[in-house]
Parts: sequence; structure tokens; C-alpha cells
Amino acid sequence: MFFIQLKDLFKSYGSVRALNGLNLKVPKGSLYGLLGPNGAGKSTALRIICTLLQPDSGDVQVAGKNALLEEKETRRRLGYVAQDVAIDKILTGRELLQLQGDLYHLNKNFKKKRIDELIQRLEMKEWIDRRCGSFSGGMKRRLDLASGLLHEPELLILDEPTVGLDIESRSVIWALLKELRNNETTILLSSHYLEEVDELADEMAIIDKGKVIASGKPEDLKSELGGDRVTLRVREFSNSLEAESVRKLIKNINGVSNVVINKKQGYSLNFLVSSNDVISSLSDHLSQENFEVFALSHSRPSLDDVYLQATGKTLMDAELELAGKRDFKLENKKSMR
Repeated sequence: MFFIQLKDLFKSYGSVRALNGLNLKVPKGSLYGLLGPNGAGKSTALRIICTLLQPDSGDVQVAGKNALLEEKETRRRLGYVAQDVAIDKILTGRELLQLQGDLYHLNKNFKKKRIDELIQRLEMKEWIDRRCGSFSGGMKRRLDLASGLLHEPELLILDEPTVGLDIESRSVIWALLKELRNNETTILLSSHYLEEVDELADEMAIIDKGKVIASGKPEDLKSELGGDRVTLRVREFSNSLEAESVRKLIKNINGVSNVVINKKQGYSLNFLVSSNDVISSLSDHLSQENFEVFALSHSRPSLDDVYLQATGKTLMDAELELAGKRDFKLENKKSMR
């Protein structure tokens, strides 16, 4: 049974198309991860599910009901933790949770019990009675998560829940999400952290340019690639043109696929091989062309390899590309003033 079903969702902001025919099915009681770079459309999709945003077209089903028509019933079933934390700086953490409980019209005794449970579970006891204005980013995120869980929702929607957090806060949040999933709460989590989706998600979807381009269980998606991931350094190239000559040589070897140049690591080469025999063949080809191997390592495929297979670029490359476009637009705006 699917708790969330999105069909042919389109959404544009002016000339920018955020969603481009998005289709998604989230099984009930699962922890489902949405992986993609900033700007891929993840946040827009989550806001539509939460009834905070209307799509231009498409269908949204939550718990078998039309979320676009039954907004109140949909909101009653879910808890939403947005990417940007908005917390009153004057109230203490406990006062904020009490206010949130009143907004949910919770019974007084249940509200107190639930607040105490969440304070304990999210390890907030030492600082919960301080004013929120003094909280660190990790404290604010834990408090925000507690607010979204206060009414025991059937569906928890998290938009980049651990971005920029310290290791301790991330560990606390990960542990709670696993516990909620084990208790059959349906969780939809967006992230651009590969390890987060790999660690937590039962199933996942990769979103790029407003649509799903790959979906399934993380392990299945990695297994479908076959073989191992290889990182090769031949020599210190001075530019990408020199690295390109090696890339062309490698990509024509049988059993090698998805060859990309990693500029962040001194123009090293990342690719997939179908077997260990291919690595031996690779070494022979490089030797014949007088390319000296400085370093070579191989490991099981990662979600970054899955993303590379689906999009033709790594997730890091996608992030840098989007950041470059934003910087270019800002520079154009400044020059027009």
C-alpha cells in the first residue's frame, strides 16, 4: 500500500520549471529518501504534499485521499520539518513546544507527557528551558523535529533535516528516524547527503530537473550497476585536456563504463569496471601508451555512482553547476544596476 502517490506534477516559478512531470510512490511505513542537488525540485514537491503549495497540474494522494482537495485532513495526518528553521528567539524550548501543542489542540495531560518524551528522546533536557535565541543550529533542528512529532503524525516529512549539523545532533536525529520507521511511521526525507540516504532509506528516488530519473532500494540500485568503482590517478595533469586523453583511452576498454574526470582530486578518473580482469587489462593499456599509474583503488559502487549512471555527472558536479548558475545570475543583476 502506498501512503503517498504523486502523478504528473508540474510546477513553475515564472520561467523556471521546478517540477517537470514528477511521479512518486511512497510505501506506507517506510523511510523514503529523495536524493538530488539543491534546485532539483525536492522542496517544491514536499511543500505540495504538505498542502503549502499548489501545483500547476497533477494529482496528489496522501493516505488514499486527494490532498489538493482535502487539505485539512491531510495536514492532520502529517508533521513537517522545513529546511529553514523558524523558531521564536524569546520563548524557551519548552514554551515553544507547549505553544505548538496548543495549536494542535492537544489534551493537556497528553501534551505534557508527549513533550517530556520528546525532550528525553532527543536529548534536550540540559538546555530545553533556555531561550531559543541562545540555541546552536543542532539544538534548533532537534527542537524543530520535536515540534513536527508532537501530535504523533502518521507521516513525517523532512526537508534536509541534518544539513550543516554537528555529528552528535545528526546521530541523535538518525537514531530517532530509525526508531520511528520501525514503529511504522511513514517518513519522506529529502537530502543531498549520499551517506544519509544510503544509511536510512528503505527506498529512494533520484530527482533531477524536476522529475524522478531512478528509484528503488539503495542496495538494488547499486547492484544493478555491476562490478566495482575505480579511482585512478595517472599523473598530475596541468589541465583537463591532458586528463581527457586518458579518459578516451579508458572508455574504449571492454568492461569499463561511466568514466568521468574528477577535477577536485587533481584530475583523477572515476569509472566502473565489470570485473577484476578488467583492471589488469586497464593496466596493460596504460603501460602500452606510456601512462604511469600513480594510484589505483576500487570499491563497491556508491549512490554517487547510481547518480552518475542516471544523470551523466556526479552529485558534487551537479551542486557546483547549480552554484555556478546562481553566481552568474547574481553577477548579471549587479552589472545591470
